[in-house]
Amino acid sequence: LGVALGTILLPSLSKHHADQSPEQYSKLLDWGLRLTVVLTLPAAAALAILSVPLIATLFKSGAFTANDVLMTRQALVAYSIGLTGIILVKILAPGFYARQNVKTPVKIAVITLVATQLMNLAFVAPLKHAGLALSIGLAASLNAGLLYYQLRRQRIYQPQAGWAVFTLKVSFALYVMAVGLWWSMGSEASWLSGNLLSRAVRLAGITTLGAGTYFGVLWLLGFRLKEFSRRAG
Repeated sequence: LGVALGTILLPSLSKHHADQSPEQYSKLLDWGLRLTVVLTLPAAAALAILSVPLIATLFKSGAFTANDVLMTRQALVAYSIGLTGIILVKILAPGFYARQNVKTPVKIAVITLVATQLMNLAFVAPLKHAGLALSIGLAASLNAGLLYYQLRRQRIYQPQAGWAVFTLKVSFALYVMAVGLWWSMGSEASWLSGNLLSRAVRLAGITTLGAGTYFGVLWLLGFRLKEFSRRAG
């Protein structure tokens, strides 16, 4: 998703920069950020909530035991924390590249690398493999945060109106979806037994319910796909 959106944004941002159209430049970045938030936050929440069902369905068989599922779950939950940050980096970095500014993203990448190593020292000992995943996720979020800060500081990006209402609507839909996923998932122990087919069918049903709930609530709150099309244009 991040690579696809970044590929779409870069040539369009370059065109707006060449046309000396900072307003359209900012609007296009805003569209990318909103689309990323709408799509990645529910994905991150679903990865965390459904971590055991996902891992058990995909991998639990043979030598991959129930204990392996629970250990892998720790890493997946830690990774989910940084999912939105990872995608946001792909959206925010083209905001500099389109202006032929490579120096700023590189400086931020170096800072992020140092921060990652420091977090590894802090987290890996107490959290083991989950600490490594958490460091990567938090570092991605730091990277995205620093890119966003520089875009605002250099007046490259100005948020469009409506972010407060947008955030409230997405947060409410996310909450309803999370409750639905948690309730429909049942106990984690139930996913550690049974055959692959039954787990796969059950997981497909739950993920469909979660996606339907999330986008259904957004629709009831007034979200329409054509709004994103207009922003892209």
